[in-house]
Amino acid sequence: MKAEHLISGQSAEQLAEKHLRQQGLTLLTRNFSCRFGEIDLICQDQLELVFVEVRYRRGQRFGTAAETVTIRKQQKLIKAAQHYLAAHPEHQRKTMRFDVIGIDSAQHIEWIKGAFLS
Repeated sequence: MKAEHLISGQSAEQLAEKHLRQQGLTLLTRNFSCRFGEIDLICQDQLELVFVEVRYRRGQRFGTAAETVTIRKQQKLIKAAQHYLAAHPEHQRKTMRFDVIGIDSAQHIEWIKGAFLS
């Protein structure tokens, strides 16, 4: 039986950040928090601003990590992103997208670019 390597939410975010850097993205902010919620990672992908939700799941019994980002969570992320843009006018002219990174206990990374629209 294969031993599972349990990781914490913070470790999952670190794995996601490392993966995104390897793919050429530049990290702008970690754990941006405002009254609307928190955005795990905010990155730049060339001229595009990328808001990233990182999800960790031990197993897929109740769906993949990415599938746990509900409509309500999407709405919170969109509002938090709008708040970030209001506080950082230098990014307001950039196109933006919302990505979801799902990580399982085997540290398999599922990266969904443009997971939902704003």
